This record gives sequence, structure tokens and C-alpha cells, in this order.
Amino acid sequence: MQQLTDSPLLRGLNSPQHQAVTLPAEPALILAGAGSGKTRVLTTRIAWLISTGQVSPYGVLAVTFTNKAAREMLARLGGMLTVNLKGMWVGTFHGLCNRLLRAHHRDAALPSAFQILDSQDQLSAMKRLLKAMNVDDQKFPPRQVQSFINNAKEQGLRPQQVDDADGYNRKFVEIYQAYDDQCQREGVVDFGELLLRSVELLKRSDALRGHYQQRFGHLLVDEFQDTNPLQYEWLKLLSSPATGVFAVGDDDQSIYAFRGADVQNMHRFKREFAVAHEIKLEQNYRSCGHILDAANALIANNTGRLGKNLWTDAGSGEPIRVMESASDMLEAYWLVDEIRNLVAEGRARSEMAILYRSNAQSRVIEQALFNAGIAYRVFGGLRFFERAEVKHALAYLRLMENPHEDTAFLRVVNFPTRGIGARSIEQLQDQARQRGISLYAAAEYLEGKAGGAVRTFVSVIESLRFETQGLALKEMVAAMLDRSGLIRHYETEKEGRERIENLQELVNAAAAFLAEERFSPEAPANLGVSGANDDDTGLIGSPLSMFLSHASLEAGDNQAAEGQDAVQLMTIHSAKGLEFYAVFLTGLEEGLFPHENSISEPDGLSEERRLMYVAITRARQRLYISMAQTRMLHGQTRYNLRSRFLEELPQETLRWLTPRVDNRWSGAGSSGALAEAAPAGRWVRQGMGDRGSASPSFQKPAIAGHTHDSGFYVGQAVRHSRFGDGVILALEGSGSEGRAQVNFKRDGPKWLALGVAKLEAAE
Repeated sequence: MQQLTDSPLLRGLNSPQHQAVTLPAEPALILAGAGSGKTRVLTTRIAWLISTGQVSPYGVLAVTFTNKAAREMLARLGGMLTVNLKGMWVGTFHGLCNRLLRAHHRDAALPSAFQILDSQDQLSAMKRLLKAMNVDDQKFPPRQVQSFINNAKEQGLRPQQVDDADGYNRKFVEIYQAYDDQCQREGVVDFGELLLRSVELLKRSDALRGHYQQRFGHLLVDEFQDTNPLQYEWLKLLSSPATGVFAVGDDDQSIYAFRGADVQNMHRFKREFAVAHEIKLEQNYRSCGHILDAANALIANNTGRLGKNLWTDAGSGEPIRVMESASDMLEAYWLVDEIRNLVAEGRARSEMAILYRSNAQSRVIEQALFNAGIAYRVFGGLRFFERAEVKHALAYLRLMENPHEDTAFLRVVNFPTRGIGARSIEQLQDQARQRGISLYAAAEYLEGKAGGAVRTFVSVIESLRFETQGLALKEMVAAMLDRSGLIRHYETEKEGRERIENLQELVNAAAAFLAEERFSPEAPANLGVSGANDDDTGLIGSPLSMFLSHASLEAGDNQAAEGQDAVQLMTIHSAKGLEFYAVFLTGLEEGLFPHENSISEPDGLSEERRLMYVAITRARQRLYISMAQTRMLHGQTRYNLRSRFLEELPQETLRWLTPRVDNRWSGAGSSGALAEAAPAGRWVRQGMGDRGSASPSFQKPAIAGHTHDSGFYVGQAVRHSRFGDGVILALEGSGSEGRAQVNFKRDGPKWLALGVAKLEAAE
């Protein structure tokens, strides 16, 4: 055995890692903390078992949560072993279930060449079924039906097992049964069906279950905390008392309850498998000590944990920088400042990540990065103006500005659904082509049921145009969201809340645009206005037309090209599994993070805290935490209290860049207004800002509306010979020490020494 433990495979492993890799073939739970080398342990465990002759590749089943992780595992194993790995089952739950059903398609009552429906294919099949059943898709929206069926399958329920006590639910069950029949008839399966049918097959066939229990002597599962009840049952069916089940996970990183993940599976596994070996991987190879101390202290507030404490031998590192801004716009400008400082230090933009709790937060951040000319990439999602729901809303606005724009017309004529199919559209296009007119104008020539449906849509646009005459841009956008039916449509979707938040954020985007361009917020959206920034006076277009142009340009510009060095933007959920040199964690406010909905949900606050834990542990060296006293979110101005999570962090790990005072606000303004009052006790940065002393000096700034001793005031329009036009955001100091923070239209916010910079009043 001594010879075996000297294997090259084991070199470089710490003691708990070594212990985990060389465990006997018994159920084991490996609590692998963030950055503790769990992937290496899992891969080395497989290589160790095979190299020591305990199992052949044929006898190993390894489950990952992404195809990418499966490919990486096989690539690593290929570099560690000289044996043929072709017979090994490594993949996702869906991938392995597909493999099982292909091999036993007759027993599973499936054709040999059955096809798999992805989510979009499934939705299309649902729409076709509802039409065939003459079901009102307004009362039973296809996406809602799809969600109902998928949820039932995740729970392992067939139609006859679903509670149908009330009439409304009974209709869903009826559709579920019809959908099952349709899929069976056509020889297709969706993702949920892959797992459910595999479980049913293993339950039904003792011989088949016994075969695979005998074949797979070792089951290894990654990200065990993210398994749902049906996946857990599938693993139980494939294991026997003699199976070495090696479960690797971290209950502190269980953040996918909304997808059906059940962290209690880890506790069930310990109990039901009589786990004798529980090993904690606590040494972190990613983050510095201050970051880990903060993460440990935070997560300790959760109850029912399996328990572990991350540590590192890399030293304490830099403290966590905490910034409190007056508004979300100023928060975004501060992010830009810090990113520029990091770039000046020689750090790559790709090593910086901006994390947010809600996708809707990205809009203000994107705007600031766009204005500053900093390339960025939205990871795992789309830039704000490229999101489908936002593009739908913009299409309605474009039709309100110009009803004869065919591209916008085609995008929303049947969204939300109005019973206008492809054939109706073809007929409308034929009419338009014959007469040389727009689709909008051609609607009156379309006959029959199709013509009636199209004209109903036209009447919606006409009503919107009439009812919003004279309204300001912000009010116009809000009215459009209501009258178009977009909000109501997404209210029926399981994950529609995020889309609604993005639509509401479009209202804020409109207000911010007007402020940035220095137009009156009360200016009628559909009337030409004077050029506020131009030397030429005259009309330059309506606020609506200019906003639509801005949205198109911002959607198309500044998107990082493939391989280009760019700042990474993402939700915290998307950041799991990633790491960065510097992480900016934004929006640490009550109601946003933790999210307001978490308070009323079972285990909701605990999951939010786990999400915070994940966010903190993404950072290697630099972690920034920011919050805003006022934030425009979901169409409303919010006056915020600091997140409770900040109070749960050890204060010795933090460096406040603003003074720690009670939550009070000075000059609460809209996030869109660039000329806002600075917060009481604004900081004076020493040298390069946060790289000064831990206890910076503070001076009281000038308040909006009050003239500074320099003669300038907050909110004043100014001009600089190099940077052009801008607006003063803050004024500090006096005499030769006086400074101004100016938001320049072209270059974004900059601090200027008033004794040196030649600022001129632009008015």
C-alpha cells in the first residue's frame, strides 16, 4: 500500500485531498469549499481507482452538471492515464439518461431513433397542441403550460398523479396528458422526459437495474448540492450496498432552488447511505485571507449547515473595499473609475467582473461603461438593449414613432399572441407588395379572420399613439408597457419576473437618457425639441426618436469582439464556478440583496446568504462592495438601507471608502439625473483613492444649489478645453485644494483640480 500512496497521481495533494482520493469503495461525502480543488480531487479519484486496478473504465459512472465539465474531466483523465476511456460513462444527467434510453429503447417504449426536444422545440410543440385542442392560449399561455409540465416531471409525476382538485388545474393536467400522448405518437422526448423515463425504466425492470448496479462499482457525482429529487432518486436506483458513491458538493453554494435543486439531498445522502466518510476540503487556493474570513463569517449565520471553514496560507491580502454612493448612477461612475485604476496598474479587463443580483441592474452599469469607452461583455446573457423583452418594447415604441416600419411591425404583430399566424403574415405581405405600401397600411385590405386580427393590432398602436400625445418620454414608455400587454404576458411565465424587471428598467433608461442629454424631463416625447448641447439651436428631433436611436447605437456599439480584453458583467448566479482577480459586487441594499421576495419564502434568506457567499468567493485578490442610497429600479425610485449582509461581515476585513454613518440621504434624486447632490461626508481620495491610508480624511462637500467658493455649484453645466461639455457632480475642498468631479459627455466622470483645470460655465 505504501507503494500505491507514492503514486505520481497523488503528488501535490494536501492531506484531506489525499484522504478523499484514496478512500475505500464506500459511500463518501466530500464537502468541497470554494477554490479547494474539488475538480482535481474528483478527477484524481477516478484516475486512482483505475490505475490501482480497483475498477475498469467500464465500471465508472461520473455525473457532471455541464457538458463542458464532462469534456474537461475526460481530457484531464486522458492526460493522467494510458488506458482506453471509451467505455466510461461521463456526462450530465440528461446526457447519461439519453445514453441509457438509447441502449434500452424497446424497454422504454421508444423508437430507436427518438428525437430530443430542446426548450424552444418543446414550446413550439406546446403551441401546436393547444391549437389542435382549441385551448384559449390567453387563459392557458403556452409557456405557463410548459412550466407546469416540466415542474411535474421534475417531481416524478405523470398526469394521473398530479393533483387536479380544482377545475383550472384539471385543464393543465388534461393538456399534460395530451402532450404525453403527442410526444409518444411522434417519438420525441423533452429534457424532463429523459430523466423521468429513465427512473421509471429502472424502477420497472429488476433485471436492468441489477445489471447497472453490478456494472457501475463507482458512482461519482459533482455539484451534489444542485441535484433535484428526481436526480437523487436516479442515483439511488443505480447504486447498491456495494457501490462506492463519491458525492462532491458544497451546501454553502446551493443557489439553484428556483431550478428545483434541493440542498437537503446532501443530508438525505448522509442518512440513507449511512455515510461513514465525510471529508472537508477547507484549504482555499484562490482567495486571500480577508475575503475568506468575510465569507466564513457571513455563511455562519445560516443554520443547518454541514459545516466547514475556508482558510488559506497565502496571507490576509488586501481588505475588502466598501463604497456607498448617493445613487446608482454615481455607483456606476465609481466602478468606471476603479476599473481605469486597475487597468493603469496593468490588470487585464478580462480579470475584472461586475456582479449584480438582478439583470435589471446592468442597464446603468452598461451605460457608464459605454460612455467611458470601456469594452465589456455580458456573460451568460444579453446586453440590456439586446434582451428579447426589451427589443419587443422598443419595437412598440418604434411603431408609435413611425407605424410604417415593417421590421418593428413584424416583431410584435403577434406578440403577445393575437392569433396571427404565418399564413396571415404572408397574405399581409402580399397586399403590401402589390400596393407598394407598408404592412401597417396594408392591414385594411386584408380580409377574413386574419384581417380582423391584424386590424386589432393596428388599433392598439393607434390607441397608443393617440393616448400618449403630449406625454413625457418616461410616462410614454410606462403607458406603452401597460397597454401593449407585455407586462401581463410575462406575468404568466415561471421566470417572467426578471423580464418584467427589465421592462420596468426601460422606463428608467428613458429618464436617464433625457438627463444625460440635458433635455427637460417634462418635454413631450413626440415633439421636436431644441438641441440642448448643440451650438446650433433649431429642432433636432423628438425625445422619443432620439432615445430609440440611442438604444440602437448602444446595443450595437462597444460590444467586445471575440478575444478582446473586456470587463465581464454577470448575475451572481452566472458567476458560480468562475474566478477573477477583481470582483465588484454591486447593489448591497435591503430589498435588492437580499431580494425582497426572499423574506416570505421558506429558506429564502438562507439561499440569498449562500448567493452572497458565492459572490464573495469569486474574488482572488480584490473585492469591492458597493451600494447606492437611491436607486431607480423596477420603474420606481428606491431609498435604500444597507444590506444586512454588510453587518454580518467582520469589520476588520473591510476598508470603507466612505464614512460609516447611519443610513441618511442628502439630495435624493433620480438615478437618471447626472447632477445629484453628493452624500453627506463625501470622501476625499488620497493619491490614487483607495490605495491611500485606511483612514482617509473627509471634508464636507458642496451641496446642490449652493455656490462653492470657486464660484461653481453642483449641477452646473461646464466646459473644458480638452474634455468638452460636462456637468458638475461634486465639489470638495477650498482655495488651492478645491476639486470638482465633472461628468463629461464624451469621457465620463473625472476629478479636476480647480486651481489647474480651466473650467468655464457653459451657460
